[in-house]
Amino acid sequence: MHAPAAPLGSCNGRNAPMIAGVKAGLDAEAMSHDHAGEIRVFVHLAHGFGARNWNEKYRNGQIIGINEPFAYGYYRAAEDGCQVTYSEDKLERKIERLFRLAVRYFLHFDFVHAWRNRKGICTADVVWTHTESQHLAILLLFWAMRPTRRPKLIAQSVWLIDRWPKFSRLHHWLFKKLVSRADVLTLHSPENLKVARSLFPGVRCELVLYGINADGMAPPQFKRFCDPIRLMSVGNDEDRDWTTLIQAVRRLPCCELRIASQKVPPKLLAGAKNIAVVQPKSNNELLQLYEWADVLVLALKPNLHASGITVLEEAALRGVPVICSDVGGLRAYFPGDAVKYVRPQNAEAIRSAILEMAKDDESRWGIVKRAQARMAPGGINSQSYVKRHVELSRDLLFGY
Repeated sequence: MHAPAAPLGSCNGRNAPMIAGVKAGLDAEAMSHDHAGEIRVFVHLAHGFGARNWNEKYRNGQIIGINEPFAYGYYRAAEDGCQVTYSEDKLERKIERLFRLAVRYFLHFDFVHAWRNRKGICTADVVWTHTESQHLAILLLFWAMRPTRRPKLIAQSVWLIDRWPKFSRLHHWLFKKLVSRADVLTLHSPENLKVARSLFPGVRCELVLYGINADGMAPPQFKRFCDPIRLMSVGNDEDRDWTTLIQAVRRLPCCELRIASQKVPPKLLAGAKNIAVVQPKSNNELLQLYEWADVLVLALKPNLHASGITVLEEAALRGVPVICSDVGGLRAYFPGDAVKYVRPQNAEAIRSAILEMAKDDESRWGIVKRAQARMAPGGINSQSYVKRHVELSRDLLFGY
């Protein structure tokens, strides 16, 4: 049987696990809510990223990429005096899933998922979100429930600014109304930040550079390019420019390209004998692809949200030099001496960069070393990313 829904204004709901710190292969340790001096953080993530679901898949090797035992590494805040609780995913019947997705389709954010996690949200000191689908839902939840004690909200946005022109005027009104109630709006790119400040002039907006788990950085190994030159590309983001990448490489018989993606239109590959789409089934297979590659090529469409940053960081950690479209504010993460940037949507620029890199082993070696230096302790990594959240939380709660 399902517990009846709590009335508006109530904070009753499903419990979520509390993270006191995580050891490899172990479940999170439960904690009580009465630890003096700790900040109670609730991390509300997309459905499917709940603590139990994610950790089980992580331990079973089912999450592809360089990841963390709990999504995005927010659990690391326990090292900085925070008591971290992640959202949970309700096991849905078909009708429940259809209802949640229908509401999400209409609103463009997942309100039902936030409603199911309302107890954890309402009893926190501060709530952290990863995308606008979560923070808009929580802001609507606050608006509807009007709790007497409302936690602070760090409202992180990823795609909201890029997608803004596609939304209706009704959604523009709703989103502005909701975002105006956020305590701080955080963004991963200076390009996103600039536009957000003009769209939401009364809202505090902050840049928070995104970082992944850098604990297992592989020392770079100097090696000459293979023959044929081994190229790889990775990703399913909507701003990948597969058309330009394939146009560039299909005319380079001296190169072999392997693309790890589920979003490459098959018709683009017609007649391209030196290009293949691969589907890594495990992390080991993805890491083997990085090991195989001489260089990673990341072709991107113009965007504002630092599309591709996760792959750039993965390549740096694995010691693979990168050629990347100069878009999205990526230079805030890696300057021009740590990534070979090229003009976007320009196949000839990609071809030239590949051939230039193939001729200069020392330059390629230097690019890798400088990229890895950017991800050293205190640099761009999940530890620094989470510390920035803790700093913002202390500022919102205590003014320091």
